[in-house]
Amino acid sequence: MKIALICIALLGALVIGLGLYVTICRGKTKTITGTIEDPDNILNKAMRAHGNTVEFAPVLALLIYVLGMMHPDTWVVWCMMLVTASRYLIVVGLIFPQTMAKPNLMRFIGALGTYLGGAALCVALVLKVL
Repeated sequence: MKIALICIALLGALVIGLGLYVTICRGKTKTITGTIEDPDNILNKAMRAHGNTVEFAPVLALLIYVLGMMHPDTWVVWCMMLVTASRYLIVVGLIFPQTMAKPNLMRFIGALGTYLGGAALCVALVLKVL
């Protein structure tokens, strides 16, 4: 359960940290509301990274929590760590490259790890219940 709780804490820290980063970017760009539809704009990249994280982190945290309480198999614990690391990797792939207009390896691996690891967590939960 300890690894599950660490993963949940890391996902929560990512959401809150990105929220703060969006606020900082709003100050830097003097944009109180909305965003600039420019794939190179720092605020646009920050908002997309935060939005994407908020789309996935809650359901992943819930899956990780429930499975963590059910004495998960080793492969499930690895999936917990994989999806958590994948969420961080996709954020790096959104924020640090010059533009979001071009695909990059970090975003691809982060997305793939989220989809595959998240699907595996769903399957693991169904298998535990059955």
